[in-house]
This record gives sequence, C-alpha cells and structure tokens, in this order.
Amino acid sequence: MLDALASGLITGNTYALIAVGLSLIFGVADLVNFAQGSVFALGAMLGWWCVAELHLPLWATLLVVTGATALLGLVIERVALRPLAGAPPIAPLLSTVAIALILDRSLELAFQPESRRLPSLLATDNFRLGDMRFGTLDVTIMGVSLLSVGALWAFLKYARLGWAIRATAQDREAAQQMGVNVGAVQGLAFALASALAGIGGLLVGMYFSTVEPSMGFNAGLEGFAAATLGGLGSLPGAVVGGLLLGVVESFGVTWFGGSTRQLIAFAILIGVLWLRPSGLLGSPGVLLREPMTGTFFAGGAPVRIRRWQLALLILVAGVVLPLWGSNYLLRVASVVAVFAILALSLTLVSGTAGQVSLGQAGLFAIGAYTSALLTKEHAWPFWLALPAAGGMAALVAAVIVSPVLRLRGHYVAIATLGIGAMVTSSILNLEWLTRGPLGINTIPPPSLFGHVMDSARDFYLLSVAVLLGCAALVTALQASHLGRGWRAIREDELAAQSFAVPRAGYKSLAFAAAAFVAGIGGSLLAHQYSYVSPDMFGVLVSVLALTIVVAGGMANVAGAIAGAIVLVGAPELFRPLQEVRMLAYGLLLLLMVRFRPQGLLGSA
Repeated sequence: MLDALASGLITGNTYALIAVGLSLIFGVADLVNFAQGSVFALGAMLGWWCVAELHLPLWATLLVVTGATALLGLVIERVALRPLAGAPPIAPLLSTVAIALILDRSLELAFQPESRRLPSLLATDNFRLGDMRFGTLDVTIMGVSLLSVGALWAFLKYARLGWAIRATAQDREAAQQMGVNVGAVQGLAFALASALAGIGGLLVGMYFSTVEPSMGFNAGLEGFAAATLGGLGSLPGAVVGGLLLGVVESFGVTWFGGSTRQLIAFAILIGVLWLRPSGLLGSPGVLLREPMTGTFFAGGAPVRIRRWQLALLILVAGVVLPLWGSNYLLRVASVVAVFAILALSLTLVSGTAGQVSLGQAGLFAIGAYTSALLTKEHAWPFWLALPAAGGMAALVAAVIVSPVLRLRGHYVAIATLGIGAMVTSSILNLEWLTRGPLGINTIPPPSLFGHVMDSARDFYLLSVAVLLGCAALVTALQASHLGRGWRAIREDELAAQSFAVPRAGYKSLAFAAAAFVAGIGGSLLAHQYSYVSPDMFGVLVSVLALTIVVAGGMANVAGAIAGAIVLVGAPELFRPLQEVRMLAYGLLLLLMVRFRPQGLLGSA
C-alpha cells in the first residue's frame, strides 16, 4: 500500500504540473488549452533527445526542455490565439485542437511513432523506508515538481508581472484600463504553462523509462481530470486535484490492473462534471461563462445547391460510379460515405444546436460494436442491427451526456472529450463482451433478399443509400420546430430560455439524434471492414469529423458531405499524402478557424 501511495504521489505531481498550466491559461485567457498534452509530449521527446542522443546531464536537459517548451507556448499564443482576440470562445478552442493535432503529428514525423527508452540518469531503488523502496529519481521528481509549482506561486504573489497575471485573471478589462498589457500577460501565461507541461513530460518519461510521441493525449486528459477535480481556474485546486488523481489511479492500478488507469481518470473527470463541476476548490462563477457558439456560425451566407445540380450529383454517385468505377474507387467512396454520415451527426449537434462535441468517435464505436455483436453473436439480420446500433448509441448518449448539459462554455467540450475516451477505454476493458484489444472479426456482410452484399459495388450502393437517408433525416430535423429551437439555443441560450425553450431537454435531444446518426455510421463501418477494434475509434476520428464539418460549414448538410470527400476521399486516392494527412487536417482546421469560420459552403 505504501508503494502504491508513493507511486501515486509522484505521478500526481506530474499531473499537477499539467493541471496548473491548464488552470493558469483558463484564468488569464478564459480558454481551455487542448494543446497542453501535446506540449507535454514534446517535453518528453525533447528530453529523450537530449539524454539519449546528446548525452546531456539532467540539469542541462531540464534547461533545454523548459526553454524550448516556453518558447513554443509563446509561439502558440502569438500565432494561433492572439489573432482570434474578440472572436467567440469556440474559435480559440478549435484553434487549440488544431494546434494539438499539428504538434502530435509533427512529433511522430520527427521522432517516428514507436516508443523509445529514456535512460535513467538517477538511481531508482537506493533508499528504503520501512517496507517501501524508492530512489534518488523519485525524490528528484517530487522535488522538481514541488519546486516548479512553488516558484510559480512565488512569482504570482511577489513579482510585478505575477500581479499583472493575477489582475488579468480576475478582470481582464479592468486590468487593461489600469495599464496592464493583457496581450503580453497572456503570452507570458502560455509560456509558463507550456514550460510546466514540458517539465512534466520529461519527469514522466524518466519515471516510466519510456516515451512516445502519442503520449500527450492521455496525459492531457489526465491533466483535464486533475484540473477539473481541483476546480478549473484554481491553482491550489490544480495541485490538490493532481495529487488526488495520482493516488486514486495508483491504488486502482494496484487493485484492478494497469489497463484501468485511463478508465479511472476518465470516470473521475465525468463524475466531477456530473456532481460538482466547479471542483473541490473552484469558483461556481466559472460555470456561468458564455456559451461556446453564437455569431461564429453566422459569418457568411450558405451556398445553395440548385435542384439540377443535386440531380447531377445523384446521377454521378448513383449511376456513373457504380457502372464505371473500379473496385478500389468504390471502396474509397464507401469509406467517404461512412465518414460523411459521422460528420452529419456533428452537423446536427455542433452546427445546428451549437454544442461542441469532441467525443463523437465514442458514439460511432458504440454503433459499430452493437451491430457487430448482434449480427455475429446473436444472428440478427443487418437490417435490424442497423437501427438498433443507432438506437443504442442514442440511448447511451442520452444517459451519459444529459447530466452534463446543464453546463456551459468549455465544460461541455471537456465532458464530450472525456465521454468519448471513456467509451473507448471501456470497450478495451470489457473483454468478456468486446474481446478487448483483439476486437471482433469476421463480421458478416449485409444481405438483401438472399443476396449477400459483399462486393465493392454492393456496399457502395448501400452506403450511398444510407447516407442519403441520414442527410434527409438531418435536413428534416433542421427544418422542424425542434431545429428552430436548437438554433435559438445556439444563438443565445438565455434568450431561448426566456422564450420557454427547454434548454436542457433540447440539448439532450440534439445529442441523442446526433448519436443515432453516428451509430448508423458505425454500423456501416463494422460491416464494411468486417472487423472492429478499440484503436479504430480514437480521438483522431472525433477531430477528423470536427474538421470535416468546420471545412464544409458547421450546419450545412451538403458541406459535411463535401468535406468528407475532400478530407477522407482525396488522401485515400493520393497515397503519398498518407504520411502527412493528420498534419494537413490540423493545418486546415487552423486556417479555416482563422480565415473562413463559416466553412467552404457556409452555414445556415
């Protein structure tokens, strides 16, 4: 037990470093920085490069990592966020998502995706306290973490720049009127937060002796969980939340195994948002921040597709391609149709209802696994499993998401990100049902009147038919009384509520309807690939869907389909682009948010 407690305190210290950075930025810039985990991964990989390749001592490695990540924080703030000053809160939030994607993919290209061993510079078991053994490395990690947080506390309390940061965090406009350069203060906050994340990445790499470019996402989520547990915006809360999360995780891993580590963090994140969203030491006032959406989506008139243009597109998709397209082209087109369905689900919830969802891949996965299990294990026909997959995703969304819909601002985005990750982690751990990491294979193909639809042409026609059905459903919902209520909530929640629009109920319906569409897409994906596994539904799938709808136009049905053709179809056809595809998605998302937030085809 003592070993578990010590291990929890050490890892909790590193979580606290990430959480303090998140809370610092949230307090100063009113922004949840989704790139914080990616900076953490950069610190780990840079530390490995200094130690393993340059053979630098620990103190020099710490200086390099601290300086480089602090500089990166300044660049992120100056290039990606300061130009969005005055924009609705969703714009900088999406910008940090894009930065995270760019950093993660750049790290994979620079260091290759595989794990690397970070040589231990210090002894790991040269001390004993009772039955507990620990080493100089453990003491150093604790010392560096506490020193970093303590130095930040002293800086904020005694330095003039620290006072400026605190003043900006308390009241940005008042600080500006008092002569504080809030832009420079925001840049300084990003530099400090990034430096803390970089130090955390190096320390975690030293503790576990391995690093990899993709380690940032889970670390970022654990940082979110720690910051939310302590109270987003509270620096003491971030420290307390980090330590508590580390200890709970450590005991959970001791009792239930290492695969439950992430599940514990996600469960804590969602549990806190359900029960006490202001956290242990946070202020309830942060829950009253502005909604995420509004005028961001009204930047331009949507492009209307004329009837003859629509008829021509249907002719090409329904006749020309099936008759003359190769099997490879038809398979690519089927994948495009599946991801267009996933994007349509986001068109409904994020575009029409204005609720940012970063966990749509989790609902996509529920549809895929439901359909796979029903058809393979229980011999259900595909045509019954398809709506059942959508229904199960809608049911899960209504149960899990509804309790957090009373939240506003960034909390909804954090909650959906955590829910998506928790679903994937649950699938990984429920081996008796989902076969865990092995996944489910030999999923039977659909059949129609005794004809097995296992050819590329058959599945393409099926995918297009389902896509058109989902597009018709989304269009009808947007045009209905319900759709008008969703748009009213999107534009102004308080005004909508004053006109007797039931805010929470309408949001819940939006998530359930979007989950139904996502589940339908997941079912098609499972039967197309005849195989599903948890790694097919990671956060990158959610980000890809979000990029598609931002590129096409957030509330534009045709834009979602056009976005899927560009972002899914084109890279499949041009294989040399595969290596940089995710990097291109991140760059495109960043540019769209900056220069054309209404998307290529505009938003209704």
